[in-house]
Amino acid sequence: MEQIKVMVVDDSVVVRKIVTDVLSADPMINVVGTAVNGRVAVAKLEQLKPDLITMDIEMPEMNGIEAVRAIRGLRNRVPIIMFSTLTERGASATLDALSAGANDYVTKPANVGSVAQSMESVRQQLIPKIKALTGRPQTATAAPASAAPVAVRPPVARTRAPKPPAVLVIGSSTGGPEALTKVLPLLPANLPVPVLLVQHMPPVFTRQFAQRLDRLCALDVVEAVDGTLLAPGTVHIAPGDFHLTVGTSGANRRTALNQAPPENFCRPAVDVLFRSAVAAYDGAVLGVVLTGMGSDGRIGAGLIRDAGGSVVAQDQATSVVWGMPGAVTQAGFADEVLPLGRVAEAIIRLLPTPRPGGLSAAGRAAVPMGGIR
Repeated sequence: MEQIKVMVVDDSVVVRKIVTDVLSADPMINVVGTAVNGRVAVAKLEQLKPDLITMDIEMPEMNGIEAVRAIRGLRNRVPIIMFSTLTERGASATLDALSAGANDYVTKPANVGSVAQSMESVRQQLIPKIKALTGRPQTATAAPASAAPVAVRPPVARTRAPKPPAVLVIGSSTGGPEALTKVLPLLPANLPVPVLLVQHMPPVFTRQFAQRLDRLCALDVVEAVDGTLLAPGTVHIAPGDFHLTVGTSGANRRTALNQAPPENFCRPAVDVLFRSAVAAYDGAVLGVVLTGMGSDGRIGAGLIRDAGGSVVAQDQATSVVWGMPGAVTQAGFADEVLPLGRVAEAIIRLLPTPRPGGLSAAGRAAVPMGGIR
C-alpha cells in the first residue's frame, strides 16, 4: 500500500520534531515536508502534494485558521488536522478552524518538555485519525468517505413494531461539529421530544460548541448539567469527559452525568447514552448516528431497534469518516441510511407531530408528520 504523505505545519521546532518523529516511525506514513507557518505551508502545497496536513493554530504571518481558508479557497480538499490546546481560547480557535474547513483536531501535549510522554500522546491521537481520513481504516468497520463505496446492508428484521419516539438521541465524532450545524438548525423550535447528543470532544470544547449551536438553532442548545428535567425544545450536549445518561424519578426523566470508565475508548460515549435512553424510555427512542471514526454507537443502535425504536445513519458519501454510521449500517441496525442533507427531514418525519407553532432557525414553518415537501 502506498504511504500517506503528510506535511507538518507548526512554528515550534520542538513540536515539529516530535510530530515528525512519531509519524515517521509508522511504516504507512511519510512526512514529505514541514512548514513554520501557514504562509509557507500554502506555498509548499503544490510542490509537496500531501495527502494530509497537520496544522498548528497560533503561528506568525499566517495562522492556522487563515491557512485553512487559503487552502480551501484553492479548492484543495486535502484533509487537515488541527493541533489545539485545552483552553477556552484553543477551543474557540479550533471550532473556527473546523468551520473554515478543517476536518478534525488533536490536542497538543500539555508538557512538551517530557518528550516520551508527548510522543505517546501524539501517536495515540494523531495516527488513527490520519489513517481514517486518508482511507486507511484500521478496522473493517471504519471505512472512510474516501474509500470505495460499501454495499449497504438492509436492516435486520424487527422483533416488534416500532414505537413512536419520545426522545431523540444523536451520536457523532470526526466531522460531527460541521455535520451538526447542517442538521440541528433545520429542526423546529416546537420539536415534540427532548434531544440528547454525544459529540466526542474534550472538556471546554463542548461548552463552546453548545453556545455556537445555540446561536444557530431555533431549539435551545446547552451543555448538559446533571439533574436537569428533560423536556421538548432543548438539546443537551454531553460535556467533555462525562458520560451522559437519562435518570428516572417517577414519571420524570432527567439528565444524569457520570465518569464511569470510557467505552469504545470514549467518554462521553454514544453507546452509553443510547443504552440509557432505551432503558429510560422503554425503547421509544429515535437514534441518529452521524459521521465519526470507530464504531461507538453500534451496540446502542442495536439495543434501540431491539426495543422497538428507530435508527437513522448518515451515508458513506457525505460522511467525513464512515466509521460509526458504517458500523451501524453494516450491522443491519439502520432503518434509513441517508445523505446529511436529508437527516433533519427524516428526524421530523419519524417523530410525532410537532407541538403547535414554532420555526426552524432557517425560518421554515414547523413541519407536520408528513415531512418536508
